[in-house]
Amino acid sequence: MIDVTLSSGSKMPALGMGTYLLKGEAGIESIHTALKVGYRHIDTAQIYGNEDAVGTAIMESDVSRHDIFLTTKVWTDKFHKEELEKSVDESLVKLQTDYVDLLLLHWPNPKVPLAESIEAINQVVKKGKAKAIGVSNFTVALMKEAVQLSEAPIVANQVEYHVLLSQSAVFGFAVPHHIAITAYSPLAQGRLKDQQILEEIGAKYKKTASQVALRWLVQQPNVAAVPKASSEKNLRLNFEIFDFNLADEDLARIHTLQGDERFNSFDFSPTWDK
Repeated sequence: MIDVTLSSGSKMPALGMGTYLLKGEAGIESIHTALKVGYRHIDTAQIYGNEDAVGTAIMESDVSRHDIFLTTKVWTDKFHKEELEKSVDESLVKLQTDYVDLLLLHWPNPKVPLAESIEAINQVVKKGKAKAIGVSNFTVALMKEAVQLSEAPIVANQVEYHVLLSQSAVFGFAVPHHIAITAYSPLAQGRLKDQQILEEIGAKYKKTASQVALRWLVQQPNVAAVPKASSEKNLRLNFEIFDFNLADEDLARIHTLQGDERFNSFDFSPTWDK
C-alpha cells in the first residue's frame, strides 16, 4: 500500500473504498469484505445516507478503528456556522466514532459565505472531532480562498479525476500549497474498458485496463483514489495494483488520453477550471 502524507502530518492510504450508493446490510457486507481484503481508507458522506452502515461495519470488524482512515463530508445545506458542527456530531454518532480522519466540505455553496463555513469547520478540528479538514469539488479560486481563510491546513481537495479528465489547473494550485488530490470516479464510471492504450499497457503487466488506470493515479505524488466497488471480485481487482510500477513510457502514453471528459457536473456545480 502507498500512503499520501497530508500537510497535517497524518497518512492517508492512496487507495480507498468509495461507498456511494452502498447502504444497509449490503453496504455493511461490502465494507466488511473491503477491510478483509486490506482496505484501510473508507470514504463516505452525509448525503450518501450510509454513515450508519459504515459505522456498523467498522465496529463489527476485527480491524482497529485507529488503523482505518475515515473520511466524511458535510453537505451544502449544513454550511452555516450554527449547523455545521451539529451535523458533524450527528455524523459521528452514526459512524460510531469520536473523530473522523478527514472532514470535507462536499461542494461549494455560494449561498453561504465561505469564511463562515471555514470558521465552523476549524472549530471541529480544534475540538478533536476531525484530525484534518479539506474541500471537495473546489476550483482553484475557491481553494485559494479556503487556504487564505483557514487556520488549520486545507489538506485535500476531492475531485473527479481519471485518465480522461485533466485537472492540470487544480494541480497547479494544489501542489505548491501541499494539498493532496483524492480522485473520485477514478475509473470514469466504467468508461475505460474500450481504451486501447490501457488494454495494451495492461497486457504488458498482466493487468486490466481499470487496474492500469488506478495504478496511474496512485503512482502520482500526493494523489489518492476512492473507487466504488461492492463485490469481492471488484474490491480485490481494485486493490491488486501495488505489485507493479508503470514505466515512464507507459505513463507518457496514458497522459495522451487526458482531456476534458467530466461525468459529474450538475446545476449546482461551480464553473470548472479549464
